[in-house]
Amino acid sequence: MFKKKNKKQTEEEVELENVEEEELTEDETEEEADPWNDQELEAMEEEIDEEGQLTVDVYQDKNNVIIKSTVAGVEPEDIDISIDNDMITIRGSREKDRTVKEDDYFYQECYWGSFSRSIILPVEVEADKVDAAMKNGILTITLPKAKKKEKEIKVKDEN
Repeated sequence: MFKKKNKKQTEEEVELENVEEEELTEDETEEEADPWNDQELEAMEEEIDEEGQLTVDVYQDKNNVIIKSTVAGVEPEDIDISIDNDMITIRGSREKDRTVKEDDYFYQECYWGSFSRSIILPVEVEADKVDAAMKNGILTITLPKAKKKEKEIKVKDEN
């Protein structure tokens, strides 16, 4: 690496930069010699342990909030949907075909393993009337909006 030297740079600063560059070059050489160093292995293990995030469309009509998501390859009994206060959580798992060897893949872009997604609901819904259905690999969750109850409040005159 070449650097343009600033006139105000002292010789010590230049020497220190050269030493840092040499150390960086040595580190790079070690990584190239051992591509499976501990840091890389830990990062890969963490990635494997992480859940995938489910992609969703959330929209509304006059009476409902609707959530749609592609869950191809997942059985309906492998999907768990829960509602807590103003949040809905969808969890599931998509199992990988174990008959294919890793070395036989040309591309491996599909997500396999457990996934989840929590969504804060934009309006109050009637949790006991939620409906979920799957058709052609698309999960559709219909959440009926709660009816707003207007209550008239009278103001007391305390004079």
